[in-house]
Amino acid sequence: MLGRIAHTIERYRMFAEARDIGVAVSGGADSVCLLHALHELAPRWGVRLSVLHVDHGLRGEESRGDAAFVRALAGGMGLRFQLRTLEISRSAGNLEQEARRARLAFFRAQIAGGHAERVATGHTRSDQAETVLFRILRGAGGAGLSGILPVTAEGLVRPLIAVRREEVLDYLQRRGIAWREDASNLSREFARNRIRHDLLPQLEREWNPAIAEALAQTADWAFEEERWREAEAARLTEGNLRAEGDAVLVRAAALASLPRAAARRLVRRAIALAKGDVRAVGFAHVEAVLGLAADPAGGSAALPGLSACRSFEWIRFGAAGGGGEWRVEAALPGYTPVPGSKLGISLEIVDKSETTANLHYVYNSGMGCLDRNCLSGSATLRSWQPGDRYRPQGARGECKLKDLFQKARVPVWERSGWPVLEAGGRIAWTRRFGAAAWCAAGPETPVVLCVRELAG
Repeated sequence: MLGRIAHTIERYRMFAEARDIGVAVSGGADSVCLLHALHELAPRWGVRLSVLHVDHGLRGEESRGDAAFVRALAGGMGLRFQLRTLEISRSAGNLEQEARRARLAFFRAQIAGGHAERVATGHTRSDQAETVLFRILRGAGGAGLSGILPVTAEGLVRPLIAVRREEVLDYLQRRGIAWREDASNLSREFARNRIRHDLLPQLEREWNPAIAEALAQTADWAFEEERWREAEAARLTEGNLRAEGDAVLVRAAALASLPRAAARRLVRRAIALAKGDVRAVGFAHVEAVLGLAADPAGGSAALPGLSACRSFEWIRFGAAGGGGEWRVEAALPGYTPVPGSKLGISLEIVDKSETTANLHYVYNSGMGCLDRNCLSGSATLRSWQPGDRYRPQGARGECKLKDLFQKARVPVWERSGWPVLEAGGRIAWTRRFGAAAWCAAGPETPVVLCVRELAG
């Protein structure tokens, strides 16, 4: 068994360029076996071990007994012991899921804080089989069927992933090593326990005596397939996917033209980049996005934790909504930041009798010139509103801003919060489309109000 554990560590390069390994030990058989095995094998890679234990505070004295047991175990090996005590309420919804998230947060903190470069957990091949079956029952694609990953991007490693639970118990019993039994592992309250104690034994009896091994092999197969497909997905992103602030944009034509499998993968990649993960993202969510890619009319789709919106040739994955409506008094002269953006509007008064400045009176990508004498009193900077219309300098008549957006192919997510300068209840200037004809400056204008768009 130790030979297979060593082979697993080598195969997946679990300790590559790492010297400090945190070992997650609950006190149960799997994690105790993991600690003993790694303690024996550590000199092979020259790694230093430390012991990490999480007390979820759910089982009272029994939990405290687990912590004391693990502390003593670490002390007997001369290893550093790190305890994290949590308080998870039993009313927290999915108790099993909440406990898992808390553990992972602790492990990530250990890595981020430099206390460990990797954290090893005691997941076995039996756990792998249960996980794959659970995900099949819920519905899963290739990524889900990969089950428990041998190595994760965040630094978790699973050296026992090729070892069955029966082998773990045999290892401990032959060596006379004690462990703790968690009574909650027998509770049918948790779905995983029902799979372990009821469903898998029934499938072994009635369908396939080697069902656990078959499921674990499915995970192995899916994992390697996923690694290859991810490399292909990375290639597909070139030119078809780009980051824009906190959002991710994907070219709709690419999604519509790719084979369905590749398009689905690109969608999931975009969601992962925009959201940080693909938790709760199901088949229907991905199909809804592909529906947007096939529909030039555009639209939006609600996804877990974010929204997908198509406008023209791009689909944007990001937070739902936008900058919203706003209205502020413009500093005249001065600089006024545009709420909810990194843009600001500068208003500068230029008296041509006092300067020889060469002004460009026709709007040119960032600057516009207004006749200061046409703007009485103060000016207001506000967001675009549906129904806004004005006559831009040089236009034959009034235009709806919405029509100008369409003609200039301004995506819908850029329109929310679009700055408009208003004076006397009339639009005097808008971003990109420039000064209104009624107050535009010309060569004979004595006092010019220069409007500049400045990136914050």
